[in-house]
Amino acid sequence: MQIVEKSGEGLSRVYGVTVPAQALAEKLDARIAEITPTLNIKGFRPGKVPPGHVRRLHGKALMSEVVEQAVNEGAQKVIEDNKLRPAGDPDLKPEGDIAAVIDGKADLVYEISVDLMPDFEPVDPATLALERPVYTPADAEVDEAVAELASQNKTYETKTGKAVKAAEGDMVVIDFVGKIDGEAFAGGSAEGAELVIGSGQFIPGFEEQLKGAKPDSDVEVKVTFPADYQAANLAGKDAVFEVKVKEVKSAAEGAVDDAFAERLGIENLDKLKELIRTNLEQQYAGASRFKLKRALLDQLDEKHDFPLPPKMVDAEFASIWQQIQQDKEGGSLPEDDAGKTDEQLEAEYRKIAERRVRLGLVLAEIGRANNVQVTDQELGEAMRREAMRYGPQAQQVFDLFRQNPQAQAQLRAPIFEDKVVDLIVEKAKVEDKPVSKDELMKEDDLPEGYSA
Repeated sequence: MQIVEKSGEGLSRVYGVTVPAQALAEKLDARIAEITPTLNIKGFRPGKVPPGHVRRLHGKALMSEVVEQAVNEGAQKVIEDNKLRPAGDPDLKPEGDIAAVIDGKADLVYEISVDLMPDFEPVDPATLALERPVYTPADAEVDEAVAELASQNKTYETKTGKAVKAAEGDMVVIDFVGKIDGEAFAGGSAEGAELVIGSGQFIPGFEEQLKGAKPDSDVEVKVTFPADYQAANLAGKDAVFEVKVKEVKSAAEGAVDDAFAERLGIENLDKLKELIRTNLEQQYAGASRFKLKRALLDQLDEKHDFPLPPKMVDAEFASIWQQIQQDKEGGSLPEDDAGKTDEQLEAEYRKIAERRVRLGLVLAEIGRANNVQVTDQELGEAMRREAMRYGPQAQQVFDLFRQNPQAQAQLRAPIFEDKVVDLIVEKAKVEDKPVSKDELMKEDDLPEGYSA
């Protein structure tokens, strides 16, 4: 195997590798000798198949294996002999006629392109000074959350009397049959349906026509399905619903007390408030961590300036740009970006790609220096959490994760990042800064060029 460095600019290296046809032939002979004792071919006793016959039957397939192995060995040898620290998998580019190589008539010649990890000294986490915004929910906010929960869990009581009529906010219990051109359509009928007038549960115009309806009355509701209705066979069609109003109910003035908590499955009101307070504290702690992490990443970005591996930047930009194009085609491009040219967008989002790569390298180096590892248990828990999102297919998805190292790597990366961030925060000088709820939850403006 002959290896020649063809170019070496910046963090990019290109090597030419040549494996003589004779060396490949020798490897093929060794591979044939290795598998021959295991073959069971009609007309020959086990283990007695002539090598020439094996070559005729399986020569090309085996040579393909030999070539693939030679390519991988060459890439590994380039990295080891030159003591390289690759910033990603090398790119391998065959040269010449690969078919002739498989036939044993030509040398295997290929190029190896590899980006190198930059040499830099990461900042000492102990030298960083950060502010962590913190907010503690007051009793009044907990009471407000309880009241909101009560409003979402209203009970309704049947209205009685001769003058009962359905009004905004009332619940009507109805049977109905929907018809188009006099014919009932699928999905347009129900019995005992509960509908709160003004809730927007039904198509526009339906609920309004039930205002003033009395219990045990019949109402004819005429509506037009929206043009963008999800059922294409109904979209834009005029329909008539024959509605039987069975009951009219009004929202009960429910007290926020132990009985209310018990209806929700909580032992008492104090325990309900405790749970709500804990939930609010977790929500605000998450927002606090997000802003602290953002401030930390900004500092790390400011304190590091080193060359970036071109292929890593290109790959990150390609991922971002693909999403931008999808948003553009779907009409969901952010308002700030909508009026910009592709050239302007490319310049801005390439800065974002460079920032992400830079920060990824810095965090990776700090993690390496401090022996940060993602344990099998942590990865397993992440795989289970992700799999559970797929409901009945959870076990199948989990098995796919176990068999797919690339999918595992995608789950491992954010766990590693969070562990490194926690390490840095632990070592840095962090001062808690009390802020208002609005200030904590406010969406920060991003620096110029990082609007993604």
